[in-house]
Amino acid sequence: MAEHIIEIRDLEKSFQGSPVLKGINLDVDACQLTVIIGPSGCGKSTLLRCLNGLEVFDRGRVSVDGISVQADPDHPLTDRDHSRLSHQLRGRVGMVFQSFNLFPHMTALDNVARPPVIVQGIAAEEARTNARRLLEKVGLKDKITQYPEQLSGGQQQRAAIARALAMKPKVLLYDEPTSALDPELVDEVLLVMKELDSDGMTQVVVTHEMRFARDVAEKIVFMSDGLVVEEGGPDKIFSDPADPRTRQFLRRYL
Repeated sequence: MAEHIIEIRDLEKSFQGSPVLKGINLDVDACQLTVIIGPSGCGKSTLLRCLNGLEVFDRGRVSVDGISVQADPDHPLTDRDHSRLSHQLRGRVGMVFQSFNLFPHMTALDNVARPPVIVQGIAAEEARTNARRLLEKVGLKDKITQYPEQLSGGQQQRAAIARALAMKPKVLLYDEPTSALDPELVDEVLLVMKELDSDGMTQVVVTHEMRFARDVAEKIVFMSDGLVVEEGGPDKIFSDPADPRTRQFLRRYL
């Protein structure tokens, strides 16, 4: 059986008393590309932020590659313990945002090379060598000296993926990685993600790109109203979804 690299149990999160995640249970296998779909506001992005320690959740457990963070209102973690565990969690997880978040005053090379030096203490020359390799991997070999404003949106997002990879994560999370791109630039980013899947990188992708979800994902997770409603392979979800909420959502795309 495949190894679960991510395990989520009974995950709950509210904002100002309004429930956003209402008891999420989900497993992700190592080397699997999982796509999370669902209507806006259903909790997809919040789930990713809980997975990488950016959100403090109210109840439940998140485990990534053996690092677990658990929230129990009756037995809360100390701030120090929660901070320590969240830091360890982020060491396992890379995050790619829809807005790229590159440093505008740094070249593509420095954007990729600097984080491992600052966060992990990697030697600067080693980090730069690795950054060159990763930028070449995502098709930016000839752009390493350019600044973000000199790159297209697709090139900026590919640089952001290289930056996330430079931290050597076990899992890559993507929050709508192509939503800020012009349509003609979407495929160049999706191709990089597809190649990383072939390399065995575990990826969890929140997206509205249904063609990518159908053609590339090994697992589709449909969320609605703070819950995982349905999950399965793309053939099952797109051809014969079991839940009427899934069918209604997919009608607008298919």
